[in-house]
Amino acid sequence: MTNNDIIRRLRYALNLSDSDMINTFAAADHEVTRAQVSDWLKRDDDDAQQRIKDIDLASFLNGLINVRRGKREDAQPAPEKRLDNNLILRKLKIAFELKDDDMLDLLALAGFEMITKSELSAFFRKPDHRHYRECKDQILRNLLKGIELRHRRHDPETEQHAVDPA
Repeated sequence: MTNNDIIRRLRYALNLSDSDMINTFAAADHEVTRAQVSDWLKRDDDDAQQRIKDIDLASFLNGLINVRRGKREDAQPAPEKRLDNNLILRKLKIAFELKDDDMLDLLALAGFEMITKSELSAFFRKPDHRHYRECKDQILRNLLKGIELRHRRHDPETEQHAVDPA
């Protein structure tokens, strides 16, 4: 999955406006313009699309954590310069306050039930741990789909007008 795909799916799942997106970045002390957000959200086949860098996506995810859970009392963590699916999964887990069972429920909601709790926990281990496992796009895509289904299902007004980002 590309960073642009991830941010598009989160925007759609949470029904965020451009202003909401800008405010989410601002919650992590990262300023972006409406034009930047618009260019990041364009479809992959649009020549005007700009690729969102790892550090910008990390800032957005940190902002999402701050918006959903509240800002930390101490210093804001610096956004990572390099992201992988495991780190994105970890940030989503924190932002949505998910336990392992919640994550498995979201995956099942998306129709993906081919993972166990122990396999899921392997994604959150350190890379040098012998049971570490790399999170593949399929897992992340299905978790985002589960988040979308859970958060958009209860808002019939947005379901009528929403366009799926995929």
